[in-house]
Amino acid sequence: MNDGARRDPRPTAAGERRTTDDADGQWLADVAAGASRDAGNVPVALLGDYLPLLADAAITGRKPKRAELDAVEALGRKAAEQGISAGRVVQLYLSAARRLWQDLPEVVRSRDREAVRAAAAAVLQVVDDAVATLAEGYAVARRDLVRREETLRRELIDDLLRGDSDLGALVGRAEPFGLDLARVHQVALAAPSRRLPDTDAAITALEAVIFDRLGDRDVLVATKDGLLVVLAPAEATDSDNAPDGHDTRNDLGQLMHDQLRRLPRGRPWRIAVGRPHPGLYGIARSYEEAREALTMAGRLRVPTPVVNARDLLIYRVLLRDQPAIVELVHAVLHPLTQARGGAEPLLATMQAYFDTGGVATETAKRVHISVRAVTYRLERIHTLTGYDPADPAHRFTLQAAVLGARALNWPEQPLPAAG
Repeated sequence: MNDGARRDPRPTAAGERRTTDDADGQWLADVAAGASRDAGNVPVALLGDYLPLLADAAITGRKPKRAELDAVEALGRKAAEQGISAGRVVQLYLSAARRLWQDLPEVVRSRDREAVRAAAAAVLQVVDDAVATLAEGYAVARRDLVRREETLRRELIDDLLRGDSDLGALVGRAEPFGLDLARVHQVALAAPSRRLPDTDAAITALEAVIFDRLGDRDVLVATKDGLLVVLAPAEATDSDNAPDGHDTRNDLGQLMHDQLRRLPRGRPWRIAVGRPHPGLYGIARSYEEAREALTMAGRLRVPTPVVNARDLLIYRVLLRDQPAIVELVHAVLHPLTQARGGAEPLLATMQAYFDTGGVATETAKRVHISVRAVTYRLERIHTLTGYDPADPAHRFTLQAAVLGARALNWPEQPLPAAG
């Protein structure tokens, strides 16, 4: 056999074998078309010069050159950029090798056993090198795509949460992520107990459960300022079909908490859910509410891991007239600083006393002291402030002052200067 020319393995009408390039080209084109069908109609162009490399290896034993493998790597990158799965691209290459080899025995029929074995080894070597190079190019391209997508995601979430970006531009940028900015959305934030753990693992965990429950449209999971951010359509978490008596307002937050608490790091998590609002500016508003709720829940020492901004509206009302609430806290509660141990123990006792409906035994459990100590502290509060926590006429003033103190993070931080 003349190794300088590839032979078409199919006989002509006269029984003679053709050695023309046209014949070779048609043979390889048929192989490529069949391989494409096998792989789910992956474009034939992704094979490049792979089939001629295989044919050369079988007939001449030639190994692929570095430049030829670089071309295969480029095809792997192209496949990733086109969104074709890695499995289908590899199947295309393996199926092409199998189909080509089925015809090759006729080409090498006149060779001895060692020649056939050498041809097989040469073909397998090309398959091994090409598929490995193809997969490497695919993986590099996917990493680049993921990095670009993460950058776009971070930039998009930053602009959405800021709320002052150009609406027309944001609509176009949001569309690839499946966001319809005309819908009603809400924002939920997840804060770890310490530094945010592996962000990829946390985002992947949240995406898996949220996409399964809510779908992947109008849902965005990202990070911002050390927090996990989830943007979701409000309709999906506030269904009219919810069972009677079921409060759906915290469903998104509870869904997030149930998933995040399974992660090995970051526990305990605090989740805050903003109220639903329509449109682009509604997203920014919901985000600000969730941030405020996170801050307020920490100051109030809220025992539940999931808080809703709706439940903390009273604090926003109080702080709208900050000079008035500062004056109230100073006038009513500042005398508590004269107590041994400072104001905080007495303030915590009052808060627990009001939260339990004025039940001393439950208050004692919450602040981890005896009932007798609770009674003593309440009497001490009465003596220092002139207001009796047990007196309904005084209770409203004291409770409003306690709420204001927690909202201002007093006594941990000094009261703001009266303006």
